Amino acid sequence: MSTAGNDEGEYVNTHDEASAKALVVRRRPARARAAVLVLHGGRAESRRTARPWHLAALRMRPFLRTLESRTHRDDVLLGQVRYRRRGWNGEGAEPLADTVRALAELRELVGDVPVVLLGHSMGGRAALRAADAPQVRGVVALAPWCPPGEPVAQLRDRHVLVLHGSRDRITDPGESAAYVSRARAAGARAGMLLVAGGDHAMLRHHGRWHRTAASAVAHLLAPGTAPSGLFVRATTNVDPVAL
Repeated sequence: MSTAGNDEGEYVNTHDEASAKALVVRRRPARARAAVLVLHGGRAESRRTARPWHLAALRMRPFLRTLESRTHRDDVLLGQVRYRRRGWNGEGAEPLADTVRALAELRELVGDVPVVLLGHSMGGRAALRAADAPQVRGVVALAPWCPPGEPVAQLRDRHVLVLHGSRDRITDPGESAAYVSRARAAGARAGMLLVAGGDHAMLRHHGRWHRTAASAVAHLLAPGTAPSGLFVRATTNVDPVAL
């Protein structure tokens, strides 16, 4: 996982931090029966303000567009988690706190509807950590940052799908595979898909990333109406399934 380096520059204004919502709604139906929250990546350490024009955030726009077309407009809310800072920042785990706030704001907005979290890199780590929230049905984690010792107990009875590129040099697909194995032992229905030749930025084979992630989200929202043989294969195979 890359680090921030020199952290001089823009910082969060404490007034803005206190007043800003963690939930950014991208599509709100008249009556939501479910929701998808998208979490972008970031840095291991950085106190700088997270902005929507940063590359990590822009990287998730194609996923939002694909989700727009692959989920029901009439009843599925689409949203994003707004981070206060760009970094995870050690034990502070600030993106996790922002995700918890976003889930609380979502509950106030639409009630206790089932939620699927879709997160990339640092956002994948935050999504997996936040999976113990009562309304979270499952997590789709893209090239997640899963360092050794990352907790998995919160994933009990949750559905988890990890997609990781075989050529990722930022986060380790081997660590993701080990994480999935531990999650299964903790009681999660977890699996992993390996994107052959895929990189951390998800630019190589980008269409495959977008379609597979959206299909997995649709399956978790409504398994009966959006069956996914690929999801079943991933969660029943011992080793990661190659795409």
